[in-house]
Amino acid sequence: MEMLPLAQARAARRQSTLALLFLDLDGFKAVNDSFGHDAGDALLRVVAQRLLASVRVNDSVFRLAGDEFTLVLEDLDGTAAGAQCVAAKLLKNISEPIPIGAASAHVGASIGIALYTPGSGISPEELIKEADSAMYEAKKAGRGRVWPPAA
Repeated sequence: MEMLPLAQARAARRQSTLALLFLDLDGFKAVNDSFGHDAGDALLRVVAQRLLASVRVNDSVFRLAGDEFTLVLEDLDGTAAGAQCVAAKLLKNISEPIPIGAASAHVGASIGIALYTPGSGISPEELIKEADSAMYEAKKAGRGRVWPPAA
């Protein structure tokens, strides 16, 4: 909540679009139930590293709570295509097996995308709500998806 208004101000100054991605892990509860909370914490650290490795240095990754993350992608071209491309990359990278001791865990993600364009007047709270709603649409569409889907 502290960074998003600043990112929106940068977008307005640069006359560029930013995307807020709301990501919820699919299958995380099963990891906690099967391997324990320490393993779940280790998995979250690996996922966070994969998220950071999947975005540009000027983009931001935040863990909200539990197994929810948000990503702020700045300096986009004004369409959802760039954000959808990054989201597809995130889905692929997250779905790779994660070592947990002698075993491995598999999780996926559902990702919602909301765009902010300069002059739109959308508040940080509204942008988060829109991305969160889109993430739930991705879950309803079958999990492991991005919403809105690429055209």
